[in-house]
Amino acid sequence: MHEASPGAVLPGAVPVPPDVFTGYSAKPTAGPAWDEVLGPGGVRPTAAVVHEALRRMSVDDLRARSDALAATFLDRGVTFDYAGEERPFPIDVVPRVLAAHEWAQVERGVRQRVQVLEKFLADVYGPMRALADGVVPRSVVTTSSHFHREAFGIEPANGVRVHVSGIDLVRDEQGRFRVLEDNVRVPSGVSYVLENRRAMTQVLPDLFTSTRVRPVSDYPERLLAALQAAAPSGVDDPTVVVLTPGVYNSAYFEHALLARSMGVELVEGRDLVCSGNRVRMLTTEGERRVDVIYRRVDDEYLDPVQFRSGSMLGCAGLLNAARAGTVTIANAVGNGVADDKLLYTYLPDLTRYYLGEDPVLDNVDTWRCEEPDHLEEVLDRLDELVVKPVDGSGGKGIVIGPQASATQLDALRERLRADPRGWIAQPVVALSTVPTLVGDELAPRHVDLRPFAVNDGDDVWVLPGGLTRVALGEATLVVNSSQGGGSKDTWVVSDRLDRAGDSGRDGSDGPSEVPERGTTELELVRSVPPDAGPGSDDRARQQEQQQQTRQQGRTTTC
Repeated sequence: MHEASPGAVLPGAVPVPPDVFTGYSAKPTAGPAWDEVLGPGGVRPTAAVVHEALRRMSVDDLRARSDALAATFLDRGVTFDYAGEERPFPIDVVPRVLAAHEWAQVERGVRQRVQVLEKFLADVYGPMRALADGVVPRSVVTTSSHFHREAFGIEPANGVRVHVSGIDLVRDEQGRFRVLEDNVRVPSGVSYVLENRRAMTQVLPDLFTSTRVRPVSDYPERLLAALQAAAPSGVDDPTVVVLTPGVYNSAYFEHALLARSMGVELVEGRDLVCSGNRVRMLTTEGERRVDVIYRRVDDEYLDPVQFRSGSMLGCAGLLNAARAGTVTIANAVGNGVADDKLLYTYLPDLTRYYLGEDPVLDNVDTWRCEEPDHLEEVLDRLDELVVKPVDGSGGKGIVIGPQASATQLDALRERLRADPRGWIAQPVVALSTVPTLVGDELAPRHVDLRPFAVNDGDDVWVLPGGLTRVALGEATLVVNSSQGGGSKDTWVVSDRLDRAGDSGRDGSDGPSEVPERGTTELELVRSVPPDAGPGSDDRARQQEQQQQTRQQGRTTTC
């Protein structure tokens, strides 16, 4: 049964009267989870304003607002790929609320994490000091499927390889945030953060006037500034483009939104040419130099000279141009080695090695199946643990021991014995819960959090709140949208929940939209999906193949 949290009654907690929350605490969850709204003696102070507003609403009112949210997303084309079908991205009407002091710890921890990952990537594609000093075994790096020797010799202009990152966090049974995994290849999902906020300000405008919520709308501006700062040396007015696999990619909505919001060109591989180690794009006015490529194409498809020779999603010669210092690729090629879940287990040691600090945010306890004693323990406790492929994502390949059948566990044992390097194991963490509208009632549903960070070389800025993903099924822990999960708007609020009159004075979000900088010349050409011409079927197949590769757990998805 659901237990809100352990511990004493919180100071300032108020009793819960009969309302839409009646019976909430008796609803089942996947374990004794920390509930972020209801504590053992009542409502947590951080959530008091939101709780009071929800309590005053009828079920019909709440459902009507939820339907309005869904209609808004459908009208704006906010979609994702689920089992090969494009669907409106599900957003729950109840926001997730984090206090400023809670967010401050998350912000410090994410910033520290990004700094360590930057130093590790510079090291692993350079002197390899951490390997020589025995902090990380050399075999862990060299056997990673995303360690690319082709990235050696590419030095970023401002030293940044992780321009954008998404660090997945969970909150354990004691309410402590822990790092679940790192995403520094092609992290996705920030468009849902922006669109969630846009929609919520329209559906719950009164709450935004009574709660000081930190804004998210300046993300495109921050991202553009970081990309411009990464331009090659000597370029005063850099040309930035967003490289997309194309309209068949499940994250195409995000690619188009970010390009439009930053006021830069959205291009496909066929729009780029590379000669003499210079990259140019084809426009209606002729060729134009490109200085920074914010690529949303996986490494393996980025350059057919270096990787998949048949790829039509990238541009031949990109890596040589990057090596020559005439173009910056963001995020850098080869970052995927830092996403390897076996490497993840060494991040606490790497933090002490590179920064001389203890981690601000702890990892989830993890067994390395490649170590014989760890493997033996995992095999003995397989029905108690969560087992994950080290290069998996999107929830693919995960086996939750307590929910698996005997046949599934027997098959997993054989896979672990055959390829122990390919797996890690973790205890089942009962992710924290947040009230979620299910049918005509509120019920606890498990959530995680993906804060997004932008690194401009001088500072690592963390987007306030990030993407909260919610497991919509009862007592389930898989939150990934590709597995049927949804999302919530994440509010970082002042510890002092000021009433109306203060909202907006400190940059809080109000009922406004993410600024968009207008349509660019290439978008005019692309405003109607092109009759793709010769090779279009091949391009479509490759876009779908990249998406299938992601779904099979070899690349990063939301």
